[in-house]
Amino acid sequence: MTKKHHKEQEEIHETIKTDAAEEKVADETAAIPAATESDMEAEIAARDAEIQKLRDEVMRRAAEFENFRKQKEREAAQSGKRMLENTVRDLLPLLDDLKRLMEHIPAELQEMAEAKPFVEGVELIRKNFKSLLESKGVKEIEALGKVLDVNFHEAITQIDAPDTEADTIVQEYQTGYTLGDRVIRHAKVIVAK
Repeated sequence: MTKKHHKEQEEIHETIKTDAAEEKVADETAAIPAATESDMEAEIAARDAEIQKLRDEVMRRAAEFENFRKQKEREAAQSGKRMLENTVRDLLPLLDDLKRLMEHIPAELQEMAEAKPFVEGVELIRKNFKSLLESKGVKEIEALGKVLDVNFHEAITQIDAPDTEADTIVQEYQTGYTLGDRVIRHAKVIVAK
């Protein structure tokens, strides 16, 4: 046998093997009935349902996290407001003391040249302190001459005031304050009977 003849023999055997393998694959494909195809469709449907279930779970978790984040932001803001409110409430007696000091300085002391810088200094401290509180949103509650409003005023006593309508505030004992829209201290007042 020649090399050429031997090579032809090998090619023939390869062709036969290839044809046999193709026939085997064709037989196996023909042997896969429609039942396997329906099984595959059922498997695909099951996988799609599982994917949808997981997608819904991820969306629910994302929504829960967003709600949690917003709640923590609200709590932090409320905590900051409460801290400011408590600090302002603690500082209000100091403002009251400065106001009383200015109201009770004797007139002759105010006129003395030596005492004038002291009096002006105390007044400057009071004004600066008041403007600091106003910059934080603190406002005085107007009371004198107003009708008693229990949301803003606390009546500590009533007096006879013939020229004034009943429940009108005739004297302010202690100034009240608001911080934003919240009352942090009611004005203590005396009202007409």
